[in-house]
Amino acid sequence: MQYRQLGRSALRVSELCLGTMNFGSRTPEKVVFEILDQGVAAGINFIDTADQYGGSLGVGATESILGKWFAKDKSRRQRLVVATKVHEPMSADINDRGLSARHIQMACDASLQRLGIDHIDLYQMHHFDRSAPMEEIWQAMERLIAQGKITYVGSSNFPGWGIARANEKASARHQLGLISEQSLYNLIERRIELEVLPACREYGLGLIPWSPLAGGLLAGQSPAGQGRRQSEAMRAARARHAAPLDQFQQLCDELGEAPSAIALAWLLHQPGVAATIIGPGNVEQLVNLLHVPDIRLDAPTLARLDVIFPACGEAPEAYAW
Repeated sequence: MQYRQLGRSALRVSELCLGTMNFGSRTPEKVVFEILDQGVAAGINFIDTADQYGGSLGVGATESILGKWFAKDKSRRQRLVVATKVHEPMSADINDRGLSARHIQMACDASLQRLGIDHIDLYQMHHFDRSAPMEEIWQAMERLIAQGKITYVGSSNFPGWGIARANEKASARHQLGLISEQSLYNLIERRIELEVLPACREYGLGLIPWSPLAGGLLAGQSPAGQGRRQSEAMRAARARHAAPLDQFQQLCDELGEAPSAIALAWLLHQPGVAATIIGPGNVEQLVNLLHVPDIRLDAPTLARLDVIFPACGEAPEAYAW
């Protein structure tokens, strides 16, 4: 496993971050524990979750499952960088959501209780909240840091101007500010290259791409009738992107690698990416991705990928002189 610094912080995280969104809802608890055990044994030290994850089991269920795993061996906590998120609705209560100082404090305490740990390494705002003043948000985050409940703050799904505003406000308060941004980024969806990536570079945020396989589009064909990749929505999406996906499959065949591995490796070749999230549904899927940090894509291959899946470029040059 390879490790990188998370943005301008001195914290080092594995290039593969174990995403947990489907833990519990789609992946049974027993299999979750197997994935976690195998991932940690392989050198993954970065786990990402969110307070809302749980699917049909209900919000908070995924954090609770992780809490059970931590409880089995207390030493696990010290070896891992644990990231979770706050913002999404946790109940019908009008104040049990968003980024008010009240909700941030209460949501953090609830996450700590479910996870069974005493601090969160990376506390991420799950979405941009236009109704919450940054001064209020930083007041809450500074309190949590002072209480020893969180160590670093990150954003997720923030616009470039939101990242700039957040870190300018933090600087004025003599605080470190955001150290990471978790964004939708993959070969098919590259719009963050316009302004989010430049903002991350300017303010020293490490990028953590989510949905690196575009919901399965970049994972190659699955056996007929199996998995969500055979859903009507995915079949329609595959039809829309049929030509580039066929070219991508051909390139992967030439490289002797699975499409999922090349899609993830491409992200790790992009400037500013600290780690990419993977969401294996079983141990076999995890094992098949563990070699991704060792894949080296040469310049001609990267250029060919840009032809298949064109880059957006940076604003304003992408659309103006």
